[in-house]
Amino acid sequence: MYLVAIAWMYVVLMMAIVEAFSSQGSVLGALITFVFYGVVPLSIVMYLMGTPGRRAARRRAEASGKPHDDGEGAVAPMPTSSPMQAAAPASTQPDDRSHAPAAQSGDAFVAERKEP
Repeated sequence: MYLVAIAWMYVVLMMAIVEAFSSQGSVLGALITFVFYGVVPLSIVMYLMGTPGRRAARRRAEASGKPHDDGEGAVAPMPTSSPMQAAAPASTQPDDRSHAPAAQSGDAFVAERKEP
C-alpha cells in the first residue's frame, strides 16, 4: 500500500515541477497541482485503507478489557508504581496459556452490548 502511495506522490511531484518550470505555468499552479492531485486524494485513500486496521485494533482493545475513550467520559488513569514495585514480578500466577481469545465474533459483541 505504501509503495503505491510513494509512487503516486513521485508522479504528482514531477507534474508539479513541470508546471512550475513551464513557460505557461506558475509556482502557484504547481503548488495547487501538488495539493489537489497529490496530498488531498492520497490522504483520503490512506485514511479509507486504514479503516479495517483501526476497527480491528478497537475490537482487540474492547476484548482485552483495556480502558479506552469512547466519547462518554475520561479514560481511566494508569496506575502508578514505585521503584520497589517495579522490581516485583507482574504476576505470581503461572501462565498456563488458557486465556480467552483476543478477538471475538461480531455476534458476541452485539450480545454483550445488548445486555444491561
